[in-house]
Order: sequence, then structure tokens, then C-alpha cells
Amino acid sequence: MLAMAFPFDLRRCQVLGLAGTAFLALGGETAGALPVQDLLTPASAQAALGLVGVYFGVVLLIAAWVLLGRLVRGPQPPTPRALLLVLAVWAAPLLLAPPLFSRDVYSYLAQGAMVDAHIDVYAHGPAQLGGPLADEVAPMWRHTGAPYGPAFLALASALSGLTRGELPAGLLGMRLVALLGVALMALALPHLARHSGADPAAALWLGALNPLVLLHLVAGAHNDALMLGLLGLGLVAARGPRPLGGIVAAVLVTLAALVKAPAALGLLAVAALQIRAGRRPLPAVTTAAAASAVTTVVATAVAGTGYGWIRALSTPVSSHNWALTSLLGRATGALLEHLGSSLAPLAVPAWHLLGLAATAVAIAWIWLRLRLRPVYALGLSLLTVAVFGPAIRPWYVLWGLFLIAAAAPNTSVRHRVAALAGVLALAVLPSGGPADLGQLVLAVSGGVLGVVVLWQAHQAAQAPAPGRTA
Repeated sequence: MLAMAFPFDLRRCQVLGLAGTAFLALGGETAGALPVQDLLTPASAQAALGLVGVYFGVVLLIAAWVLLGRLVRGPQPPTPRALLLVLAVWAAPLLLAPPLFSRDVYSYLAQGAMVDAHIDVYAHGPAQLGGPLADEVAPMWRHTGAPYGPAFLALASALSGLTRGELPAGLLGMRLVALLGVALMALALPHLARHSGADPAAALWLGALNPLVLLHLVAGAHNDALMLGLLGLGLVAARGPRPLGGIVAAVLVTLAALVKAPAALGLLAVAALQIRAGRRPLPAVTTAAAASAVTTVVATAVAGTGYGWIRALSTPVSSHNWALTSLLGRATGALLEHLGSSLAPLAVPAWHLLGLAATAVAIAWIWLRLRLRPVYALGLSLLTVAVFGPAIRPWYVLWGLFLIAAAAPNTSVRHRVAALAGVLALAVLPSGGPADLGQLVLAVSGGVLGVVVLWQAHQAAQAPAPGRTA
């Protein structure tokens, strides 16, 4: 209704989204995931005003994105270059904003400092590092080993040495790394869309201008951005029939997996794309496997972290995360405990195993059915991993959404994924912490205020000009 009611163009979408991210940045100054010394109590007036401002900005950003999607599907859609400019404008206010919606970036910095100090980052949590940087890490992670691969930890270590442990410089460095990842995603999307027979502009709208990208990959500075950027470039390189393209593709995808492990599924797509391009199956698979193995050995040796990252793949997001299997496990455990059963402690691990089994079956079915559409199959596979895995956060959905945006077979699929993204954009507080009733009220108030302002703008747009009848 909003998209049909407003007279809008690309310029207005650009300005509306810029207003949204500007309010996000301003609100984050008091309600974001701030350094410990700058944290305000949630009940303070500044924090409350900041929380209202952040959710006001989120609603404006979502509205701008929806209106932009209407333009993309219109008779004169904006070019991919114009959309990239919109992305840059929307992201600009977030560049110097404090971290938003998560404290993970502080964990990245602490883990980089641990590698730089030759502390086993997989055997020890940031508490082993000690000092002010460890104090910035969320309490639940201070004694938990890193779940990330050696490629990312080597980068974090280099950044730690470059910034000498200075927090503002480290935060800016991590955000620039995330922006690089988003830029690589935006570069890869049009190429993957054309190869998949999809509209490049629609792919950019859903895969790069998505509110989740701006809220969590840019504002949150999550390393998922680098993982997806490397994965996208690897898939672009895999499209040609030459063996060198397959080697480059496997190296890039393996580096993505050595940032975060789910990207390893991309090796299936690399082999499938090479086979589609005309290579024989055995050489395509062998080349990808050999290049991946060599890349893994070299990256691990350069990082100096050892192979503890394999053991660390089981590191959970939190002890009370809201993944589907975790929720079912806790509900089953509570029921068994109520019945007096001694099996109650096994409920959560059992559901996690069932989830992993269901994920494996679903991925096998996806690839058997969609093996001729490897990019789309990979997108669905990564979305399955996010949904049925033992842990989930809103930005995990971007693993699959990024590739579904490039290769979805029809607009119906895009609409469903876009609706999911819009809902998840409202799911986390800017501090990254748990919400109490008062914070929920403030967040809802900010969102409602955004809706009211948009409605008033709609009413003003519909009002007759002076001297004319309605």
C-alpha cells in the first residue's frame, strides 16, 4: 500500500534511506553496542531516546527499500550502477557509527590480539588475553574459543598489530573489512544474476541493499560480509571452462570457508559450474578438491593458529539461542524434567543431532533436484543450514539470501525472502543484548513513530495543491 500511495523516484528513495541510516547512527551513539566505558543504563533518558531513534531509522530504511523495490520492478528500473550509488549513500552514515545490534566485533578484535600474542585462540577465550580489550567482549564469550577460521584470524591479527590495540582504530578497521566484503558482494551479484538468467538490478536490490546487510554486515561489522564477498567472487570465477578459473574459484571459496565454515558448501557449486561450462566431472572435482586442500594448508600455516578451528566448529552462538532445534530441545527437556525422566539433559543435544541430520538430507535433496542450477541450489542449502542449524542469528539468513537474490527462478521466491528479511530487520536491539519490557516498549514506540511519519508524508502527498480541488 505504501509503495502504491507515494509518488516516488530514485532520488526520494535515496534520501529516505539516508535519513533512516542517519537516525540509526545517531541513535546508536547512546543505545548501540558501545565500549564499556561509554555504556549507559537502559533506563537513562539518553539511552531511551537513542533506542527510539534507532527503530525510527530502521522503519524509514525498510520503507525506502520497499519503495526502491517497486522502482526496480517498474517500467524504467534504475541501472545497477545507480543502485550501487544508493547503497553507498545509505551506508555512509554507518561508517563512523558505533557498533550496532551485536558486540561480536569486540570479540574479533580480542581474538586478533590473542593470535598476535601467540595465545591459542581455539583453546582459550578472550579472558586469557586480559586487559581492556577482553573486557569489551560479551560475558558469555570471554571463556569461549573462537569459532572462526584461520584466514579471518590472520586478518584480525594483522589489524591488531596495525592498530596496536587501540579500540577506535580497531573498530574502524573491522568496519572497513566488512565494507570491503559488502563491496565484493555487490560486485559479484550482477554477474551471478546474468549467468543465472535473472535481473541484475533485482539481484542487487535483494542481495546488497537489503536492510539486513546494512544493519548487520555494515553497522554490525560482521565477518559474514567477508565470507559472502569471497564466496560470490569464487562463484563468478567458476563460470568459465578453463582449469585456471576452477582453481581460482576453489581458492576464493576455501578462503571464504576459512572465514566462516558454512561457505565450504560453495565447493559443490564450483565443481557444478565448471561441469556446466564444459569440463569433465572428474577433473572439475579433483581440481577443486586439490586447490581447496592446498589453500587450507597454506592459510593455516600463515595464520599460525593450527587446526584447532576444526574442533571449534561446534562452538555455539549462545547457551540459550533461539534456533528451531534449540527451542524444541529446551521444550522437550522441560517436558521430560516435568515427567521426572533422567533423559532431560539429552533433549537439546538430541534435537541438535536431528537438525544436522535433517540439514544433510535437505541439502542432498536440493542438489539432486537443482543440480543444473548450482548457484540457486547453494543459496537454498546455506539457508537450510542457517534455519536448521544448532544456532541462528538474523544475519545468518544472508548466507542463503545473497545467492537466492542472484538466482531465484521467479519473483514469488524473491518476495518471500524479502518479507523474511524485513521481519528479521526488527528482531534485535541495537545494544546486542537481551530485551526487557521497557526496551521493547521503546523499540515499538520508535517503529510506530516511523510509521506515523511515513503516513503523514503520504497524506501530504495526496493533498490537493493550493487553488485546486481534490
